[in-house]
Amino acid sequence: MIVRTWHGIVPIQKTEDFKKYLTITGVAEARALSGNLGAYIYSQSQGEFEHFFMVSYWENIESVKEFAGNNPQTAVTYPEDSKFGLISDPIVLHHKVKEVPTEFPMDTI
Repeated sequence: MIVRTWHGIVPIQKTEDFKKYLTITGVAEARALSGNLGAYIYSQSQGEFEHFFMVSYWENIESVKEFAGNNPQTAVTYPEDSKFGLISDPIVLHHKVKEVPTEFPMDTI
């Protein structure tokens, strides 16, 4: 199984709107694919910015490619991202894992 993690930041005043947008774009698109085993958002405030992390779980790298295309280490972007002042990390990380955790460890530093 593959875990895929993406990171981006938006101005703090755009937090709620971007969270809704990310839920209906990246999260919904990932969850709609048969090889997806879950997709979640975590965010953290830092000064004038909100950091967003999207974590998704996939059966295998072929499933990831259905979501991300043939260059799966590149972030998936959407036409209206700039509307939210998004600064997206262009690189995503992939790791092999044995299972999907039952909860996201919110108190981990």
